[in-house]
Amino acid sequence: MTFDGTRAQLERLRSAVADEVNGLAADLHAVFEASQDSNADDEHDPEGSTIAYERAQLTAVLAATRRRLADLDEALTRLDSGTYGICERCGRPIPTDRLAIRPFARTCVSCT
Repeated sequence: MTFDGTRAQLERLRSAVADEVNGLAADLHAVFEASQDSNADDEHDPEGSTIAYERAQLTAVLAATRRRLADLDEALTRLDSGTYGICERCGRPIPTDRLAIRPFARTCVSCT
């Protein structure tokens, strides 16, 4: 199975996800900074979400995005080692349609 253009695709996706991680980290830092500078009682504000909620939501999204970045790094490592596109569970090739949709897939659909 050949993966022409796969490295470029993975690297473009990795770059975009890394930019997203940096943006989310900056947003989270800004929320932390804002909460330190303010003594507002946002926990009882009926107008919107609390700073604690925003912090928790951003933290969760950032963690998920960092996991996606790690998945892409692992996909690049598998590409270098010649195991990209091979199911980690059953050892059969991962269908190209699955890799097109989920280029960092580690398993085939049957083993998911």
